[in-house]
Amino acid sequence: MQESSFVRQMSEKQGWQFTSNTWDINSTCKNNNINNNNNNNIMEGVVVGERRKRVMILVDESVHSKEAMLWALTHVSNKGDILTLLQVHITSTSLSNQLVTSLANLCKACKPEVQVEALVIQGPKLATVVNQVKKLEVSVLVLGQKNSSSFLRCFGGMSSTEKFVEECINRVECLTIGVKKQSGGVGGYLISTRWHKDFWLLA
Repeated sequence: MQESSFVRQMSEKQGWQFTSNTWDINSTCKNNNINNNNNNNIMEGVVVGERRKRVMILVDESVHSKEAMLWALTHVSNKGDILTLLQVHITSTSLSNQLVTSLANLCKACKPEVQVEALVIQGPKLATVVNQVKKLEVSVLVLGQKNSSSFLRCFGGMSSTEKFVEECINRVECLTIGVKKQSGGVGGYLISTRWHKDFWLLA
């Protein structure tokens, strides 16, 4: 199954029409095959009603969060779309917009034809994501996942991020995609949605 048909079918089923704050922008764009003339976009031509779609990405300090953001920028967002970067802080003492500002600048430099906005909100993580998706009328939510430890995999367990992604997939009222970059030199990404678990995409 091709990537384009995979995400398009996911939309149709529901009727929906790093540890550092800075990176080398040119290197990151090049290494992730992001350019201004990208014609291999898996959501190309998909509109929501009479407007372009809004894609939300939950970001934090982790590497898998950045990987999911770059995947969404390359594979989900089109010209004129709105890319919303959301960072959720549980406590007010940790509030800072430095991370989302850095990530927003990276996205704008890599794909300037996409509108980028950054949000920093304090509150319970799951409830905040659910509320913001509804409030902003988000079309696609993208969440990064990290691989479970060998111990957890042996006993069928999940990491905390995997559990959170699963909760979002089950509760959020839009197409929600968990993205996990393959490790061990395998390449590609594992994609999870309400209908697919760890669906392998080569690109």
